[in-house]
Amino acid sequence: MCVKERDWVILQTSDGKNYLVEVKSQTFHTHKDSLFLGELIGRKFGEVVYGKRGEKFFLLRPTLFDFLMKVERATQIIYPKDIGYILLKLGIGPDKIVLECGAGSGALTLAMAYMVGEKGKVISYEKEAKFLEIVKKNLQKVKLSERVILKNVEVKEKFDEKEVDAVFLDLKEPWFLIEASWQALKSGSTLGIIVPTTNQISQCLKILEKYPFVDIEVVEILVRKYKTNPERIRPEDRMVAHTGFLIFAKKVNEK
Repeated sequence: MCVKERDWVILQTSDGKNYLVEVKSQTFHTHKDSLFLGELIGRKFGEVVYGKRGEKFFLLRPTLFDFLMKVERATQIIYPKDIGYILLKLGIGPDKIVLECGAGSGALTLAMAYMVGEKGKVISYEKEAKFLEIVKKNLQKVKLSERVILKNVEVKEKFDEKEVDAVFLDLKEPWFLIEASWQALKSGSTLGIIVPTTNQISQCLKILEKYPFVDIEVVEILVRKYKTNPERIRPEDRMVAHTGFLIFAKKVNEK
């Protein structure tokens, strides 16, 4: 499959830096060299292309991971290390209806939209209009806008939806919407919450105990990369450590 105009591609330089770019009639500049992107049209992924000064670029196919890490952002995003676990714990897959409150810059929104497929739907509440505009742009980039309903609403008591397959809260005070989440969920389905501090965990757990939720879990996910020199394998000097605590609970009809 050949690269077409308006496709998104990854250009990797010889020193391993990745750039997510849209193929169009303009010149792209890096610290190594510059490249006219129009020359990529008709090329195949995996090929090597050369800049104006002869620098080598690898032409790679972007994955969802690449889009998530390079979304336009105005807020802290939920990282792929957390997103993968969230998707599995919430049971998000084809044809599911998922409710999200607190879209932020939309990294998780994109991942959920990708997973629910053409017949599924993500309903995303976000009180800040400026954040929703960023989410819209990020969804358009990956051509998933039709799978998401964006609502510029601050939820205070309840959601419009009932019988959804999963709910995820990314809010400063998510405990205020735990009851609303229980009401919106199908029986047996999962509520997910992300918070940055332990005192927020405590507050969420206190409220979860008041409603019919079981299988409650609190988890923190850490990922440590290693250097890829086969003669000197050791951890990277830097890592993305704490990004948030995840809380999960399943709705039941009664305890």
